[in-house]
Amino acid sequence: MGKRLLPVLLVTAASLAATTAEAKTVIHMMHQGDPGWVKAYAEVAKRFEEANPDVDIEFIYAPHDAYNEKFSAAVMSKQLPDIMEIDAPFLANYAWSGYLRPIKSLIDKDVIDDMTSSNVSQGTYPVDKELYAVGLTDSSVVLYGNKKYLEAIGARIPKSVDDAWTKEEFEGYLEKLSRLGGVKWPIDTFRGYGIKTEWITYAYGPLLESAGCDLIDRKTWKATGTLDSDACVAALTMMQTWVKNGWVVPGSSGTNQFYTEGRPAALALGGHWFYAEAAAAMKDEIVVMPLPKLGDKGVSPNGTWIWGITKTSEHPDVAGKFLSFLLKDKDYREYAKHESAFPGLKSFAQSSPLYAPGGAMAVAFEQASKTAVARPPHPAYPAITSAFMQAVDKAFNGGDVKQALSEAAQKIDEDIEDNDGYPPFDSLQ
Repeated sequence: MGKRLLPVLLVTAASLAATTAEAKTVIHMMHQGDPGWVKAYAEVAKRFEEANPDVDIEFIYAPHDAYNEKFSAAVMSKQLPDIMEIDAPFLANYAWSGYLRPIKSLIDKDVIDDMTSSNVSQGTYPVDKELYAVGLTDSSVVLYGNKKYLEAIGARIPKSVDDAWTKEEFEGYLEKLSRLGGVKWPIDTFRGYGIKTEWITYAYGPLLESAGCDLIDRKTWKATGTLDSDACVAALTMMQTWVKNGWVVPGSSGTNQFYTEGRPAALALGGHWFYAEAAAAMKDEIVVMPLPKLGDKGVSPNGTWIWGITKTSEHPDVAGKFLSFLLKDKDYREYAKHESAFPGLKSFAQSSPLYAPGGAMAVAFEQASKTAVARPPHPAYPAITSAFMQAVDKAFNGGDVKQALSEAAQKIDEDIEDNDGYPPFDSLQ
């Protein structure tokens, strides 16, 4: 009798196991990032699942350069994840398109209260002022310098944002560095990233804005008359001259000529994340400075990859619970610190000596409160950044600056017109 019952018992146990598995809530999370970050997310998910055995976190990885394309494919196939990583300037487009839901009520209150003003800004949709995304980090770009080279030309080393190099100083130092032995290129602006990433708009845009330019009029939301204005033409012509003079590392030389062997580039226009590897290679050879002031004001970028919850998620409460867990996870924060992550939460900033007063990257954190300007928070941003990057690429390859910017402005305005002004943005003037 016992033997006859055994198969039945085995089947019953299997059925129970299957039922338990089926009862689990599955949260799909779409993200990008290098292998280190991928591993960090997986480890946090494992800890969360151990604390919440009724939940499975499943990841959907998309390469950084192809992230938006993969997200578009998910939209077309109606298979949006529960959680998606969002490059901050694209948030307005995703919120306007109806892909995201407000998340303030879904994230732990202590996390919301912990956000820096810049973090709140990058996750907020300008129409309804609702918070649609949150992150541990924000971002900035600084000017890195080789101390030995700068001392050799007698360059002044700025200590704060208020002390940034002027246009005259900056171009004067570039010229002197071009004649200094050992320097092949005065500056690496990481042209090697190409025009498939956000780098050109993110890093070069603030330089042009500092010189009096902007990508679009942020009241009328018209690009013609702004992006192709005299100020923008002069600013991009200035950068084109740097390239023509041979001062800028060409795109064909890759994405790092600053701390590579031989130190061929004396300066680097690099993101905050660049510091970790550069400092490890250069030790006390490296100096961190604010971006130069190329006009009447200094301008720096902000905005990074942050987390949102999709409107189609069937379990937004669980998704919010996991995001809260992720942002408070101690090991995740330790990894982020190891990667010189730029703090977007006040508690993370307090535990990040790199960005504290006197820290090596303190000037980057100072820029966040004094000079940071977000990329245009408009649903047309994908068209804005694409057109601008193509214009810069044409200029850097010797094209006519005025023509390149005029064509870019026209493409942006046509996109906005094709979408009837992206209402309600058409009524926000």
